[in-house]
Amino acid sequence: MVYGPSTMDKQHMNQSGKLYLVPTPIGNLEDMTFRGVRVLKEADIILAEDTRTSAPLLKHFGIEKKVYAHHQHNEHQSSSEVVRFLREGKNVALISDAGTPAISDPGFYLVREALRNDIGVECLPGATAFVPALVNSGFPTDRFCFEGFLPLKKGRQTRYKELAQEERTMILYESPHRLLKTLEEMATFFGPGRQISVSRELTKVFEETVRGTINEVKQYFETHPLKGEFVICVAGAAPKPSPKERA
Repeated sequence: MVYGPSTMDKQHMNQSGKLYLVPTPIGNLEDMTFRGVRVLKEADIILAEDTRTSAPLLKHFGIEKKVYAHHQHNEHQSSSEVVRFLREGKNVALISDAGTPAISDPGFYLVREALRNDIGVECLPGATAFVPALVNSGFPTDRFCFEGFLPLKKGRQTRYKELAQEERTMILYESPHRLLKTLEEMATFFGPGRQISVSRELTKVFEETVRGTINEVKQYFETHPLKGEFVICVAGAAPKPSPKERA
């Protein structure tokens, strides 16, 4: 069977590089796509949020290539260098520690700089934590808003007040050491009876989703392990009555 040139082959023939955003598994290595492996093997350069974290993944799939760090502390300086490589015709693949780059992870700034320099950008479909958490929640999925991590200090209360009136399903990320505090804050701003769904360790052996009111879920995690990354789905606020309904 004869196959035509790959996308990367065509890019090299045109002497123009391309930036690829490659999702990586959020836990289970079987979630890595065939295409993702191929792109990483064919890329001239791989950028990783943490080279130590990405090393076992790349080794598992037999990807032997120099990996450069690209994270929130160096992405501005790094992006200038990466754009230069791309303009020289090199293909660059960006991965994060887990999931899809630029979703609560570094990537946005580099994508913007590549586009500003008329460089092609392609994001492969793949793993991201909020999608399975949303589907597992049982809340409406036709309309939702993704908030990622809320501000740690400045603007946090203001954001809660805005979200308290949000009618769509809301999705947030939280770390283990802040989960109980966040649930306490949600009880204050959303009301302790608001329905939520909290997922942790998605795709891993100890995957768990806990559903109930904010108070019920908070009580559960007060006596259970706070390990892994957490995804919180919050039911939207009840729709405001129309002028006719209020009359």
